[in-house]
Amino acid sequence: MFKLEEKEIIFLLGNRNIKKSIFQPFDKEICEFLSQLSQNIINNKIARKSPDLIASSFWCSKKNILKLKNNYDNDQLKFGRGLIFHITPSNVPTNFFYSLIFGLLSGNSNIVKVPSNKFFQIDIICKAINLTLKNKKFHKVKNLIRIVRYKDNNFNKITEIISKICDLRIIWGGDKTINQIREFKLKPHAHDITFSDRTSLCILDIEKMLKINKKKLSKLIRNFYNDTYIVDQNACSSPHLILWYGKGDIKIAQKKFWNELDKKVVRDYKMPDVAAIEKYDQLCKDIVLLNEYKSNAIYNQKLYTVELKKLNKNIENLRGKWGYFYEYRIKDISEIKNTISQKFQTITYFGFKKEFMKNFIAKSGNEGIDRAVPIGQALNVGLVWDGYEIISALTRKIVIT
Repeated sequence: MFKLEEKEIIFLLGNRNIKKSIFQPFDKEICEFLSQLSQNIINNKIARKSPDLIASSFWCSKKNILKLKNNYDNDQLKFGRGLIFHITPSNVPTNFFYSLIFGLLSGNSNIVKVPSNKFFQIDIICKAINLTLKNKKFHKVKNLIRIVRYKDNNFNKITEIISKICDLRIIWGGDKTINQIREFKLKPHAHDITFSDRTSLCILDIEKMLKINKKKLSKLIRNFYNDTYIVDQNACSSPHLILWYGKGDIKIAQKKFWNELDKKVVRDYKMPDVAAIEKYDQLCKDIVLLNEYKSNAIYNQKLYTVELKKLNKNIENLRGKWGYFYEYRIKDISEIKNTISQKFQTITYFGFKKEFMKNFIAKSGNEGIDRAVPIGQALNVGLVWDGYEIISALTRKIVIT
């Protein structure tokens, strides 16, 4: 038992008395808890209007947890490592929830630091967890969850204190944040798992785009919108660079795709006022300073595209937000060989078979791509993320001979 005395810590869930418990992965009570939690999230009227909360609810649903369990190799005896300290990013409201579920499914106790920004998604999820924990049959789960918030001016002090008592630290954030946190010492047996700042891209088959019918195009655009706009392109797996590949009239393909997306965002996307100013400022800078700049298109304030005349080694630094996309036509896969770095995480794709994607990634001189998924699945979190097999990374194996 350890007590966190610091008054600057706000406990959204749990209390200052930290009691460490460990279980085997996919413990029955924990799985039942997550299933009930899924229902309690989706029963919230506000949550039903929020795509990221709907996705969160589905991810911990009974059906999905069972799918994850069935895909998990459980031949060996494993237990959670102990107390996990999750330090989650400030720009994706629901990220903390996925990190927490990783900790629970692997049988660990958890202290989760959420962003200091008061996102409504965090409040809804915490209320749903509290409601679920009122059921006495989940008494042991209650001791596994501490969700905390503390201000940036107390970040170093409190992060250092919690780091000293944890058995594993999960850090989500940019390179600077990760290096800063690594300065805070862990217990001798403890270690870090880092999910650093990454970028992603999308590849579209030109011929397939030219042939796609209206119904399928509408679905494709809806899926692309979910990959990008519902998180304002803040997720590492949201694409910033759009690659067009194959034969055919690219101008017609581009017009078809972007015009349909234009209709979708005008109808559904609520963009903060500051976004319009920042996007236009970024466009002006790209026109003047970006060597690869070729042309641009402003469909409306919610959708900007910048066409590139070439790819270079620093293409990873081109980041859009609130509907700002870079695009380029590749005629041969080898064009991206010197472009793909460790900073790239996900490829979303349309019009290609798995075999093509395997070949595409293999020929890219792959140093960073960790996953390739159809458009619409960029934000689908699995038990393999950033190349980590999550359950294995968060557990210890017991060898019996």
